[in-house]
Amino acid sequence: MLLVKIHRDALLRPLQIVSGIVERRHTLPILANILIRKDGENVSLLSTDIEVQISTHAAIGSGKDVVATTVAARKLLDILRALPETEVSLSLTNKRMTIQSGKSRFALQTQSAEEFPTVAQAEHFSAKVELPQKTLKHLFNMVHFSMAQQDIRYYLNGMLLVIEGKEVIAVATDGHRLAYSRVELTEAPSGSGQRQEIIIPRKTILECQHLLEDSDEILEINLTANQVKFSFGDIELISKLVEGKFPDFQRVIPKGQKNSLVVDRDLLQAALQRAAILTTDKFKGVRFSLSPNRITVQSTNAEQEEAQEEIEVEYGGDAVEIGFNVSYLLDVLSNLKNDKIQISLGDANSSAVITLPGSENFKYVV
Repeated sequence: MLLVKIHRDALLRPLQIVSGIVERRHTLPILANILIRKDGENVSLLSTDIEVQISTHAAIGSGKDVVATTVAARKLLDILRALPETEVSLSLTNKRMTIQSGKSRFALQTQSAEEFPTVAQAEHFSAKVELPQKTLKHLFNMVHFSMAQQDIRYYLNGMLLVIEGKEVIAVATDGHRLAYSRVELTEAPSGSGQRQEIIIPRKTILECQHLLEDSDEILEINLTANQVKFSFGDIELISKLVEGKFPDFQRVIPKGQKNSLVVDRDLLQAALQRAAILTTDKFKGVRFSLSPNRITVQSTNAEQEEAQEEIEVEYGGDAVEIGFNVSYLLDVLSNLKNDKIQISLGDANSSAVITLPGSENFKYVV
């Protein structure tokens, strides 16, 4: 039975969309597969790892048959990538899928669609938010680097999303630094109207960043107590949420720091990259010395080697010496796009806050 006969790229795009979350090793072997359903010309592809589920659809089917099967995602993807950019056909015969293009032919084993576990979708959502894709992508880009990776405090291995009134706030922290970003919606979300706080898993955030485009196309977020659904274009991504209580980020962000300066982002980034050459994997420390109209950045290592960089800035505050993990500073500088950044400090023992001059929409505490 012929499923699809189309140009390779028309099949490759939807397959790439759903393959990102497919793990190579699974306790359930069928989770290495993708579910392909064909109903006439509408073909839908779906993948899941039980926590996250991605589906997409395209009008690429051949014939009027209705059929569903599952096949190894990586093998199918690798075959399609390796084939020339010409017409490709997929057909199904006796539990085997045949991929044919020109004189190339591959046969893959399939497994029954009935055995494939899909994420149960919530019937009622407590809130619905609509915003442009590029706005959400920007929000995630501003904070994602501060998420913990494998912390035993599992609620840090993700990102807090707060929806209140017309504000959407994203916060991420690994316990050493915290990033906060906020955007304002043109319209208030529909639903209960109450403040919503959810923790979205790290894997879901990274997959969203991969899939979201810099477009004004409207994206829809639907929330429940334990699930979030993102719908944009022909893609639908459903994810379980992380249970737990995220730290009170408002208490972590220092207020009223008396020493503040504005510095060129590129200059500071280049100076820190050079100073970081002499730090070690175990000790990533650099020392900042603030004096009138100057920042001095120094690093040393166990071999008594040292680096020193001086940057001229407009600064008339106290003389302050403070140490930082250089990786935490480089992370934020590489993700910001502004020419200038503002650094606010109290003394050597308090956290520093990096913001954008004249804006309250972004804060980074380190």
